[in-house]
Amino acid sequence: MHFTLYSRSYCHLCQDMLDALMRLRTPQQPITVDVIDIDDANDPELLARYDELVPVLFADLSQPELCHYFLDEAKVRELLKI
Repeated sequence: MHFTLYSRSYCHLCQDMLDALMRLRTPQQPITVDVIDIDDANDPELLARYDELVPVLFADLSQPELCHYFLDEAKVRELLKI
């Protein structure tokens, strides 16, 4: 399964969420993550949208966010069916 994580390079919550997400990875359920630093994206709209919310995790960018600030492990496990 593929995820998108909006984050910042100096954000400890962002790293914590990424680490927690990757701990759910198994050989049967691989996980990939695009980590997008909202400060480096050179996108004022992206920065305005997520500035105070990072980290923000999506499984599908056309769907609502899965969680922000902290990993909602139950939601992710449900999505991964584990």
